[in-house]
Amino acid sequence: MRISLVLTLLLGVVVCGVSPAAAKEDAAKLEGTKPNIIVVITDDQGYGPVGAHGHPWIRTPNMDELYSQSTRFTRFLVAPTCSPTRSALMTGRHPMRNGITHTILERERMTLDATTLPQVLAKAGYKSGIFGKWHLGDEDSHQPGNRGFDKVFIHGAGGIGQAYDCSCADAPGNEYFNPVINSNGTFVKTQGYCTNIFFSEALGWIKEQKETDEPFFAYIATNAPHGPFIAPEENEKRFLDLGFSEKEAGFYGMIENIDENLGKLMAKLDAWGLEKDTVLIFMSDNGMTGGGSGRLGKQIGETPSGENLFPYNAEMKGLKGSPDEGGVRVPFFIRWPGKIEPGQDVDRIAAHIDLYPTLTALAGVSGPKDQVEGRSLLPLVENPKSKWKDRYLFTHCGRWKTGEDPNKYQWQKFAVRNQRYRFVNNNALFDMHKDPGQTKNVIEEHPEVVNKMRAAYDEWWQGTVPMMVNEDAEMSPTRPYHVRYYKQLESSGIPDWTPPAL
Repeated sequence: MRISLVLTLLLGVVVCGVSPAAAKEDAAKLEGTKPNIIVVITDDQGYGPVGAHGHPWIRTPNMDELYSQSTRFTRFLVAPTCSPTRSALMTGRHPMRNGITHTILERERMTLDATTLPQVLAKAGYKSGIFGKWHLGDEDSHQPGNRGFDKVFIHGAGGIGQAYDCSCADAPGNEYFNPVINSNGTFVKTQGYCTNIFFSEALGWIKEQKETDEPFFAYIATNAPHGPFIAPEENEKRFLDLGFSEKEAGFYGMIENIDENLGKLMAKLDAWGLEKDTVLIFMSDNGMTGGGSGRLGKQIGETPSGENLFPYNAEMKGLKGSPDEGGVRVPFFIRWPGKIEPGQDVDRIAAHIDLYPTLTALAGVSGPKDQVEGRSLLPLVENPKSKWKDRYLFTHCGRWKTGEDPNKYQWQKFAVRNQRYRFVNNNALFDMHKDPGQTKNVIEEHPEVVNKMRAAYDEWWQGTVPMMVNEDAEMSPTRPYHVRYYKQLESSGIPDWTPPAL
């Protein structure tokens, strides 16, 4: 793979005390360099279940290695649930401004008016592939093959085997082992465990791309560790032996299986000579699910090493579906050997809306100015202490009943976040510097902060409601994946998937 660098980035210059002008100049050295880009995003893992984040019993040696090799954004914030975050990654703007106010019932469909990340990257010569979970519409017009992706290898709906009384439904009867997968519009019958299959297909495609002179964008979006909590037996066994419930063993086993696949990916990038030409990002789509939060099935208390086996969520309040920090904070590791400083932390708040402008800046292109709300993170990647204007980030959990007036829910299950404070549900303010676990409500002490946050949120909400284009959508009378599956089954059958030669 050939990569053209406009300027050489000098490591060691990015230190505390570098002037804003110098930091801007350094960041410009990354802009337009056109590296390969790989984004690995897990489903429902959240921030806590990573060994490098202090988790007391999970083993994630490859995530930990990537952590050590990366610049880490320690306060990277996403949406409380899955499809909203994914739409923000694809568009650079808040999910509700993409029409996404739910994860089902036609309200997970990303507006067709948006210009997607792969569509913009294509202007810079990128080929794009998606492997795993899309969850932004199962109807043909909303599928990733019609939204800029050249290679599509995905399940339907929000999870393998899911089906709802609307268009959101996976292929009928699908399970985590041997699932039927949509491969560029044709269903194929795979063999093996879903996460292994998605990484394998992604690696096969990456191997093909390395023979070309053009950069690629690989979006590896696992459905794991989303429920049902089913992992390969070899990944569950250790947790079951420790006395975890089947649900917990499945959840943690799924994460350790992802870790194994991440290790294979990193090893192949090295073996194929792609490591130094590739930006690798690891993240999750929302806070940790309840699969990792329940107490043990057997109250064994401690492991032989003395580790307490009760829930671990990095001392944060809230899980998936919550507007609190624990519902929206996720890992964000970004690695580019020789170009991005390893082992440094960025404490500025960043968000899902920032990935689009960051990656397009690397590619030397930009998305529509009237669409993109996020900021390129490259200045902070180059110098975590660079000048960075504070801002408000808005969270709303959505999920009201179809047909209801969204304005009834404006002041419910929402949050406003800036660098220091989190304002939640119109009745609580937390100083996240002094109290990251949100244990003390200081709303009475800072009325001026609350008034500013409340006013900013109200202005944002009023501008967002008109963009909620799916609120009056009628439920589809058919499930597109089911219709396509049975049509193919009757006409040509479902061929077996051929694993790529790696």
